[in-house]
Amino acid sequence: MEELLVNHNVCVFTPKIHQIHVRKKLERLGISIYENDLNGSTISIFSDLAYIIKLFKLMRSLKPDVFFPYTFKPVIYGTLVANFCHVNRITPMLTGLGYSFLNTNSKKQVIKLITRTLLKISLKANKRTSLILQNKDDYNTLIRAGIINTNQAAHIVNGSGVDLSHYDYSEPEPGSLNFLMISRLINAKGVNEYYEAAKIILQKHPNVRFTLIGAYDPNVDAIDAALYNKIKAGNVIEYKGEVDDVRSFIKACSVVVLPSYYGEGVPRCILEGMAMGRAIITSDSVGCRETINLSSDQPSGFLVPIKNATCLAEKMLYFILNPLHIVSYGKNGRAYAFEKFDVRKVNLQMLQILEGPTVFA
Repeated sequence: MEELLVNHNVCVFTPKIHQIHVRKKLERLGISIYENDLNGSTISIFSDLAYIIKLFKLMRSLKPDVFFPYTFKPVIYGTLVANFCHVNRITPMLTGLGYSFLNTNSKKQVIKLITRTLLKISLKANKRTSLILQNKDDYNTLIRAGIINTNQAAHIVNGSGVDLSHYDYSEPEPGSLNFLMISRLINAKGVNEYYEAAKIILQKHPNVRFTLIGAYDPNVDAIDAALYNKIKAGNVIEYKGEVDDVRSFIKACSVVVLPSYYGEGVPRCILEGMAMGRAIITSDSVGCRETINLSSDQPSGFLVPIKNATCLAEKMLYFILNPLHIVSYGKNGRAYAFEKFDVRKVNLQMLQILEGPTVFA
């Protein structure tokens, strides 16, 4: 948004902003704020309809030149509304495909079918629309599912990028091993696997710490009450709840862990950990695998199979037994972040997409 403000007026249509510092910064930048009551994690016909009507009225009033929605509901509803209002340039961004393209249990099949159908309708090829994705896997998935075709304009960017000056380097403290997971408390993020891996490690290494940051998310894939209560008890994991600024927690940790199989774009928490010089353990799954440098001369972390707490514990044990590698892997990760995920490079690519002509491949 700051980059766009150099040559454009910028308005945001957002769910209620509860973080005062975020609101103040947007206001200080001169960004017009319009709020709504959309909840991206739950299903409500009335709430979604109210969102569509409010967005339609706002779009007719503002008459934007470019409409840039991201995440599923704004992409689906917003792109449909923007097409109806004949917005000149529509650049929807999917920051991962989430549950909609995972093999999930039957209770989610109807939701998945509805989402796929609406997505196909909203992303139907036209000269005004140019899709943005965060990894090649998502592009191939959408092609195979028939949501988009190879003739449509589509771009792949390296996630949302990370500000390497804001998330500055700090060397992990020697002698204090602390694994950190930053995630909403939903099953597909691998919360249970992290908990079970921590239990395995603590049997032989009781002084190792395991920290978890993130809000309990009451959506269809929320962790069950039993696991939530065990986490809150604090006997295995130190649960810190939701925080506004993760930097102090990353600085206090040794390794950042995200055993997700959610269908990520590029997980921001991993990029933040890399930027601050932390070794990474994540899953060999969509989006997550993009973040790890697996080269033999500059490795930055490990990929583990999804839903496998034993393998996750083995990689944790590697860092416990090889503490010097925590520092070297972390430095390699920061170098990889500079090379691939620097927000300035990502912003430049995003600006070219938002401002440039739609080009069909």
